[in-house]
Amino acid sequence: MHVTPMVWALTLIGLVAIIAVDLFVINRDESKEFTTRRAAFWSCVYIGIAVLFGLGVWAFSGGTYAAQYFGGFVTEKSLSVDNLFVFMVILARFAVPRHAQHTVLMAGIVIALVLRGIFIAVGAAAIAQFTWVFFIFGGFLIWTAWGLAREKDEEAEFKENALLRWFRKAIPVRQDYAGNKMVVRSGGRWVVTPLMIVMVAIGSTDVLFALDSIPAIFGLTTEPYLVFTANAFALMGLVQLYFLLEGLAARLVYLSKGLAFILGFIGVKLVLHAMHEYGVEWAPDIPIWLSLAVIVGTLAAVTAASLVSERRGTDRDAVESGRR
Repeated sequence: MHVTPMVWALTLIGLVAIIAVDLFVINRDESKEFTTRRAAFWSCVYIGIAVLFGLGVWAFSGGTYAAQYFGGFVTEKSLSVDNLFVFMVILARFAVPRHAQHTVLMAGIVIALVLRGIFIAVGAAAIAQFTWVFFIFGGFLIWTAWGLAREKDEEAEFKENALLRWFRKAIPVRQDYAGNKMVVRSGGRWVVTPLMIVMVAIGSTDVLFALDSIPAIFGLTTEPYLVFTANAFALMGLVQLYFLLEGLAARLVYLSKGLAFILGFIGVKLVLHAMHEYGVEWAPDIPIWLSLAVIVGTLAAVTAASLVSERRGTDRDAVESGRR
């Protein structure tokens, strides 16, 4: 897939414009909270933009590259949903006021875009030179999938990393929030507000998320342009999706298991692809349409299973209440 510098530049300008609209138009009224209806509307808008971009890839580059983009987008979006639950824990842990949550999440998205852009550049360069990198990516995804599958709900809690602990010790922190300000003057000196601590927590956590997501999408496409745009559009609208899913977090009980299966599948696909490249005859090269079908089918299955489980739990509670 040949992408000219002009196309790259226009894409980056478009992404910056979307971020600017989110910050200065959608979030212009800090006192206006995100309702479920408002979050659902803007989530659909962002998904629609991502779909239109994929159709553009189809029109200009063909169905194969479009399928790779859509496969990457669906995978990254699903991983981002799982990451949102961790963000919920972080925001609750630091008691972030609701009016400031949009700003925090948008800052997290910008940090994630920068970090993933760096990781994508490094990953693409490594893959171009060394086929064995697929073994590393594949093994890492399989290991991550195994850990995610074994993880219990009570283990999914936020733990401060080393960077955040150092930040707390090295820099004076104000006890309470000051609107959306991250630095204020107090007692004759400049101090940071808890909002800055939350930014550090979100940003440093994004590094760990990128370690999962970048190998996953390289298992679907090795085109840097598709890897970056699929990641970017998956992150776009994540703020609105956060508020939409906030009330559904407890309902998607099997999401982590589904993501574990998806990561494991892509990890095996990467290993098989590397073996295929090294001439192992029995190792198949799994086509992109099959990958896309597995990803979408798994997400649909875990969503349906979660809703059925919730319904049965509700019915069981109703029966037990009737017996009392």
